[in-house]
Amino acid sequence: MTQPDFPAPTQPDSPAQPLQPAQPAEPQPLQPAAPAIRLVVIDDDSFILGSLQTILEAQPDIKVVATGNDGIAAEQLYQTYQPDILLTDIQMPNRSGLEAAEAILRTHPDARIVMLTTFADDDYIIRALRMGTRGYLIKQDVATIAPALRLVMSGQSVLGSEVLGKIDQIIMGIKPQVGETENDAAVGTAVDVAVGTAVDSANQDDLGQPAENHLFATLTARELEVTELVAQGLDNREIASTLYVSEGTVRNLISSILQKLELKNRTQLAVRFYQKG
Repeated sequence: MTQPDFPAPTQPDSPAQPLQPAQPAEPQPLQPAAPAIRLVVIDDDSFILGSLQTILEAQPDIKVVATGNDGIAAEQLYQTYQPDILLTDIQMPNRSGLEAAEAILRTHPDARIVMLTTFADDDYIIRALRMGTRGYLIKQDVATIAPALRLVMSGQSVLGSEVLGKIDQIIMGIKPQVGETENDAAVGTAVDVAVGTAVDSANQDDLGQPAENHLFATLTARELEVTELVAQGLDNREIASTLYVSEGTVRNLISSILQKLELKNRTQLAVRFYQKG
């Protein structure tokens, strides 16, 4: 009798290998966060001061390191904290924000000071720009304040939209000086810088580049050179040195340019040069 044909016994499966624990991922170094803008805020209205502090500290990149309520406090706090930016009201008891700014800029010419007020007063704007502040903002435009501070930290000067809208009116209202003085150049430089970089970024693409319109077609090559140097903020002595001519020649050239372009002073000339036609 033949034996049944049973299948050959199979070898048992090899035991399952234990799972290896997953290797932890290499920790990636965190990118250091940009340091927050250190800000001192000055306003004599305690409610506005508290509101500004709350609104600005809600921004992740802004830190209010101190607050004060007049120009005296502004000077003391600036000296103590050396903030990145001093944001100050203008009209305050004891000492105004403009007086405080002048005192601070005398000893700290690189100080970033931004004026903040409730109205765009022409005289205040001109005075603030002339002394070298970095901006002039309106309190009611509260949503623009934080972006404006960031622009200031990037090296720009800023104007609130209401102020920007008054620039032509302000420039036309400036009385021409007797003769051509360095004050003309100072105002022209301040307005040139501020107009070139305003908070209203929609207008930035239209400013800050030399104008190429028919107004300048009547000028000679030398007059165009002088116009460009005026727009850069050079005074008569600096222009004379740059072009190797006398200051008297520069004065005569500027008088000719203003007459041809029907402008009152070099401040208007600087602004027109940077406005596209």
